[in-house]
Amino acid sequence: MTPDEYCQQSVAARGSSLYYSVLFLPAEQRHAVVALHAFTRELRGAVDEPAEPGVARAKLAFWRGELHAAMAGSPQHPVARALAAAARAHAIGEPQLAQVVDGAQMDLDCNRYPDFAALDAYCQQTAGAVQLLSAKILGYTEGATLEYARMLGVALRLTEIVRDVGRDAGRGRVYLPLDELKRFGLADGDILQRREDQRFEQAMALQIARAREHHERAAALLPPADRRAQRAGLVLASISRALLEEIAALRGRTLKQSVTLTPLRKLWIAWKTWVTG
Repeated sequence: MTPDEYCQQSVAARGSSLYYSVLFLPAEQRHAVVALHAFTRELRGAVDEPAEPGVARAKLAFWRGELHAAMAGSPQHPVARALAAAARAHAIGEPQLAQVVDGAQMDLDCNRYPDFAALDAYCQQTAGAVQLLSAKILGYTEGATLEYARMLGVALRLTEIVRDVGRDAGRGRVYLPLDELKRFGLADGDILQRREDQRFEQAMALQIARAREHHERAAALLPPADRRAQRAGLVLASISRALLEEIAALRGRTLKQSVTLTPLRKLWIAWKTWVTG
């Protein structure tokens, strides 16, 4: 199995949102975007999968070392090898990729966010940084496109947070800002105990509205001249927004159930977005 094939199986298997977002890209760009997301997936796995924090920190340290090896030309892991090729082809430096590792580190150091300002900083450091690098791979002519990409990353992460409230609670994490929970008479313990009452629905309505707003702000930032080049990101955005509306229809009740889109629907969204740009 080649490094590109390994990355494809890791994060862009048929049926995934990423699979459909890169489906129509030229092979080199597709491999580069998938390698970047596979790297992110390895970092998330290093943080999420171990039961012991010490093991998670050791795994994240391994990836810091492997990133340095990739930039030095001696990577061992297939994801690092694919990432090294993508970085060389698109002039992506180690400091930019190290920001993504730092974002993963935040999940080890913090599992509560006092307000949205703190959560926004986390989203910028994680998904915002990844989407910015994706935009560079896809190509752009105007600096505003990078602002769009970072905002899109935040919108995508906010949507994931809304989708994964229950799953994150199972890991002892609460990404919903604590001051906003308090506004509706909730505390982090209510989330951990999966209390889905009217207060929870009200709190989730706020999160859903914020995710929508960030999607809209991102779309407004993308210059028309770069829309065609950035269509892969637009596909991810369209799939994410469709998922957000499904969650809204359930009044945000994602503590006890998962919400997904069918592969056929994702394909339709991807084709329509790609054609219309």
